[in-house]
Order: sequence, then C-alpha cells, then structure tokens
Amino acid sequence: MNYADAMNYLADLARFGFNFGLERVEELLNRLGNPHRYLKTVHIGGTNGKGSTAVMLASILLQAGYRVGVFTSPHLHSFTERYRINGMEITPGKMAELVGELRPYMETMVAQGFEHPTQFEAATALAFLYFYREEVDILVLEVGLGGAIDSTNVVLPLVSVITNIGMDHMNYLGNTIAEIAGVKAGIIKPGIPVVTAAEGEGLAVIEQACREKDARLVLVGRDVTWGHIANTGGGQVFFIRGRQDTYRKLFLPLLGRHQQVNAVTAVAAAETLIEAGGAVNPEAVRKGLAAVNWPGRLEIMCKDPVVIIDGAHNYDGARSLRRALKEYFPDKKLVLMIGMLGDKDYAKVLSELAFNARVVVTKPDNPRALNWQILASEAGRYSSEVYLVEDIGAAVAKALAVASPDDVVCITGSLYMIAEARKILLNKNEKS
Repeated sequence: MNYADAMNYLADLARFGFNFGLERVEELLNRLGNPHRYLKTVHIGGTNGKGSTAVMLASILLQAGYRVGVFTSPHLHSFTERYRINGMEITPGKMAELVGELRPYMETMVAQGFEHPTQFEAATALAFLYFYREEVDILVLEVGLGGAIDSTNVVLPLVSVITNIGMDHMNYLGNTIAEIAGVKAGIIKPGIPVVTAAEGEGLAVIEQACREKDARLVLVGRDVTWGHIANTGGGQVFFIRGRQDTYRKLFLPLLGRHQQVNAVTAVAAAETLIEAGGAVNPEAVRKGLAAVNWPGRLEIMCKDPVVIIDGAHNYDGARSLRRALKEYFPDKKLVLMIGMLGDKDYAKVLSELAFNARVVVTKPDNPRALNWQILASEAGRYSSEVYLVEDIGAAVAKALAVASPDDVVCITGSLYMIAEARKILLNKNEKS
C-alpha cells in the first residue's frame, strides 16, 4: 500500500460517520497488543484550545529533554500533521505502512461480526501503535470529540486536561453547558489529577466529577494565575505565577489573549507532571512557549492588506477572535471571509464577526458544509455588503479585491475552508 492508497482507504472510512463508543477501538487495540497501555499520556479535552494547549505542552516537554509524541485532529493540509514526534510529522511511507498493517485487522473484525471501526477510531489506533513503536517518553493526546465515548478515552493518563466548556457539537454532546461538560468530564479518571480553565456551570460539573473520582483539581485562574505585559508584532509577552515557580516575561508567538489562557493551562499541566516525577524546569517553559508553531490560529498571512486566518468555527471561538481583532487592529475596518459547517451555530458566530464588515461567504469543500446561501442571508442582518463566492480561491481573490490597504481581511470558519485558503495564500506569497 502506498501513501495515496492509504489516504484513499482512510477517506473511505468516513462513510461510517460518527459512531461513538469504545467497543470497536478497544477490540482493535486488543488485536494490536494494546499499545496504549504502555504509553505515558496527557489527555486533553475541551471545547476550544485543545490543539493549542497540546502543542504548547509538547513544546515545553521537548525543551525539557523528552521525546514527545503529539496526536491532534483535524489537520490543515496533510493527514500526517496529526502524528508528530518532537515536532516532526510522520513520514508518508510510515503512514502507508501502518494503514496497510491496520487494514486486515479491521477486515477480520468485520468478518467476525464486529462493527467496522470509524475513520477516527482507525486513526487513533494507528497513533497508539506508532508512538508505542517509536518509544516516545510521553504522548500528548487530544480528544477528538466530547470525551466520555471518544476513542482516545481508552488511556489512563498522568494528567487529564479540560481546557474549557462551550456550546459546540450540540447534536452529539447535548444542548446545555452542563450536558456538554458531563460528556467532556468523562476523561476524568479515579485518582488522576485534572487541570482546567473552565468557568461557571461547566466548571461546577468538572468539580463534581473530580470529587466523585477523588481526582485533584488544578484550576487555572485560581491555582495558577497570569498577567499580560505587552503585545508584539509577532506575538505577546506575559507572566505566569505557577504552583512550582513564577515565569516572568514569557514570549508566545501566537496572537490573542485566549492563547495566554491556553499557555497557562499547558504550564499548569507541565507542573502537574513535575509533581508526578517529571523533570520540567523554568527554562524549558520559557523556551518551549517561545518555540510554539501552530498555523491557522490568528495567523498573519499577508501585511498589505493585513490578512489573518483563524479557525473560529464556533461561538466562543468567534468571541475570542473578535476580541483579538479589536485589540490588535482597533482602527482597521474588517473584510470577513467565512464558510462554515452545518452543525455550527452560524447565527451567533456572525453576530460576533459580521457587524459593519464587508462579508464574503464561501462554501467549505466538505459534505457537512452549511448551505452558503443561508449563511449569506444571515450575514445580511449585520452587513450591507455581502458577496457570495462559492469557489474558495475566487472568494480569497474577492476578499482581497474589496479590501483597501488599511483594512484587515479575516478568513475564518471551518478548518477545511481555512486550510484551502491558507494554501492559496502561501502560493500567492511564494510567487510574489
């Protein structure tokens, strides 16, 4: 099996959709020798910021001298992005080899009467097998969706992290903050410490789960605090008062105050690992945060006009994006290019981002894409200048065409859409 065959095979598994539960992945992992049981993990769930927190923690651990595996999803440009060791993606050849190895196990399962594993279950099993064989010291593992019945929830981690709780994936997780928090709190294990930056009703659910499972809770904002110092052209400077140390004048090459919260959460997790015997020092925290690379999150792609790409695909993400735009570009007018999936609360997202903006509505290349005419109609409630451009490349061109040099162009919504737009802009930058 070559890489193209492997990707086609994994793509075909999407036909099994979302089929929650741990039975299939546990059966598959059992046939593979249960590699996950031999891995030391940090399990990271939450509504927003899971991936950012994961890569920040991984960068800190790398600077501390660990061989660090990271499993995140979804990807921007290549499936191989989901599997990294010390920042390096799995090679296409290794990816093809592992998919080829996995396939007969899944086919045998089906022949023996088991349900076929989903695409994400196969991807998760592949992750455990890969990182086990590569002998990583620690695996930073991002939850796919929810928590309790997500296929990553077969691990017994050193630390469980729940970044925050917001309204997203309501058709799968519940229609209230409490219901969603209950599902996400499913990654909390008896006696295993928990780090969270959740607030309000979501935090109350997490606190109750920790009490029931005798899991010590480290609360960001109470046990670990921070303060903003300054914004820079390429990031921000802040400090953290941790439980192990105080970290002064930390530089993070990502924009947005919400990324400070993610960084504090990552540091709190690193300090919790110290308490479990890990060797993380203040210099590793400093160097690790300064070295973070996480594309597609308030990423500045061009400067004339300023073009930003951000995967704000839900209401809380849109609120964070709006705050960042006001903070970094207070005097600039906004050109918003947006395309969303159908299971998102598009009305609330537009209420945050589309007011008085020129809006270009496009369509993500995904079967779950929201009807773009509906999105455009909703955008018209907040903007008198709305353009419908179905092709993503043409939509990027339109957004740039209607922007003046003093405007800021923000491309946001579905990660599938911003990935395509990012590729177009990278090619444009290379040519110029």
